[in-house]
Amino acid sequence: MEHAVPLFVSPPELFGSELLTWAAIGLAIYWLGIVLLRQMDLLPGFVATQGPILTIHTKRGRAFLTRLARPKRFWRAWANLGIGISLVVMVGMFVFLLSAALTSLTSPQVSSTVQQPRNVLVIPGVNDFLPLSATPGIVIGLLVGLVVHEGGHGLLCRVEDIDIDSMGVAMLAILPIGAFVEPDEESSKSASRGGQTRMFAAGVTNNFAITLLAFALLFGPIAGSIAVAPGAAVGGVASDSPAADAGIEPNDRITAIDGQPVESNADLADRIEAAEGDQLSVELNGEETVPVDRSLLVTAAMDDGPTGLAVGDAILAVDGEAVATERGFYDAVGDDEVVTLTVERGDSDEQVDLEVPIGAAVTVIEDEPLAGTIGPIEGPFVVTSFDGERIHSYADLQSALDETNAGQEVTVVGYHDGEREETTVTLGEHSQSDNGFLGISPNPGVSGLTVSDLGVQLYPADEYLAMLGGDGETRFGPITDSFLGKIGLALLLPIIGIAGGLPFNFAGFTGGIENFYEAQGALAAFGDGTVFVLANVLFWTGWINVQLGFFNCIPAFPLDGGHILRTSTEAIVSRLPIDPTRGMVRMVTTSVGLTMLVSFLAMLFAPGLLAG
Repeated sequence: MEHAVPLFVSPPELFGSELLTWAAIGLAIYWLGIVLLRQMDLLPGFVATQGPILTIHTKRGRAFLTRLARPKRFWRAWANLGIGISLVVMVGMFVFLLSAALTSLTSPQVSSTVQQPRNVLVIPGVNDFLPLSATPGIVIGLLVGLVVHEGGHGLLCRVEDIDIDSMGVAMLAILPIGAFVEPDEESSKSASRGGQTRMFAAGVTNNFAITLLAFALLFGPIAGSIAVAPGAAVGGVASDSPAADAGIEPNDRITAIDGQPVESNADLADRIEAAEGDQLSVELNGEETVPVDRSLLVTAAMDDGPTGLAVGDAILAVDGEAVATERGFYDAVGDDEVVTLTVERGDSDEQVDLEVPIGAAVTVIEDEPLAGTIGPIEGPFVVTSFDGERIHSYADLQSALDETNAGQEVTVVGYHDGEREETTVTLGEHSQSDNGFLGISPNPGVSGLTVSDLGVQLYPADEYLAMLGGDGETRFGPITDSFLGKIGLALLLPIIGIAGGLPFNFAGFTGGIENFYEAQGALAAFGDGTVFVLANVLFWTGWINVQLGFFNCIPAFPLDGGHILRTSTEAIVSRLPIDPTRGMVRMVTTSVGLTMLVSFLAMLFAPGLLAG
């Protein structure tokens, strides 16, 4: 049973598929131009081509690297630390990809948005999680990552007395997509195995170091200089809702209702509930005021749900008592398990009365605890009571389940096809948490519905700021108490909305959400724009560098991890009581590389092929 797509519109971004088409056309034209310039011998001598990619070569900077490499003992110790980190990450990447591939093959599920091949590409507008507005921060972060990565290789070349033929960057049109250091082949072969390994590990070591530095600055002075601006942050607006009709748009802040100030998201429901009349006077961004009709709108609904309501319907009354707010709706329902809703259909303006159960709409999983007592059923089961506690929504049920343990007996009351069911269930073990498992899959909201007072979805601006080290609290609790915990959450922010952790993704203080924040403290003198630019650059620099570090640790050629695997395998084989050959080493590295490639492809494509 799936939840229908909510009828909220977010800030406009070009759809990934459309952008990808135009990008492909532009790339084809660009590639044709490169071919013509090469055939006419018009490219400078320091520019080479590999397909559509231009590589710009230079010998400048070698003297600087030689001077920088003079404390050789320090740099060797630094690179040795990097070897240890790289080996741990390499093993972790191998195990992760292999286990993910096995899961995809043995228990295929419908591919999620995260697993779509386009979302492997770190290209704003093509990747679903990277909006075009984040492009400047991503490009700067990528440039920093490439420079420190290849700079690390170049520096260790000089530390290990390996000559450098040239250095440079690889460009796809105006986009930097890589950097390189070309060691002298003969000089590289004559270097020790340890020297070669340190040289290959230096790049990822520098990427991880830059990650720690960028996030330390972001979580410290920069996030501390940002505060949440007054008002309720509008992240999305339901189409054909009172808010949309009044001209309220995503990224607006509701700063007052009927003249009463709204300081935060939490204040909005109180101000709406306290207001009187059929129309609200809503102040936006502290500047303009618009009239908004009061209405309780259905903004999301289960397919074939238990209520018969659809997106766009408005709930006018509960058992004859007029309601216009979400809080008023729950007050009118009270402890009644079944109520009569007076509804105005959004597609026809027809008013109808519907008798519906009010609770948590769930799908009962076959062969799990609840199904074992009420039997396998098709369609939603609406839980109205759990162990004596009245349940109005799935949030209530989840809170109640969080307090249970495996093996605990509970009483469950609910409705299926209009029939009331009451049963005693022994909870099973939950695979992902310590609480008991009822054997259900959720459908958010009340009876499979999500309702909204104005038709707006609020953006958790305070919670995102708290995750980045600013003031406030998050639902992730102790994870944000440690520096590494904050980094882990920051890496998930661009996809956290898709993963279900929060209602929106976070791609930096850009794309309009900067209206939800303001600069404070000593850095406020430089203006909001400067502070947000610094925050975006640090966020994406940290995010990109850790991705580059992990990616280059994959033990497959031509990545650094493949070279480290080769030198490490050579070192191990040379100590075995056998006559080592290059073929033995090649067999190990090729087998690992092919396993990684097959696992990666299986993780991306197997769910769709096997489950679809």
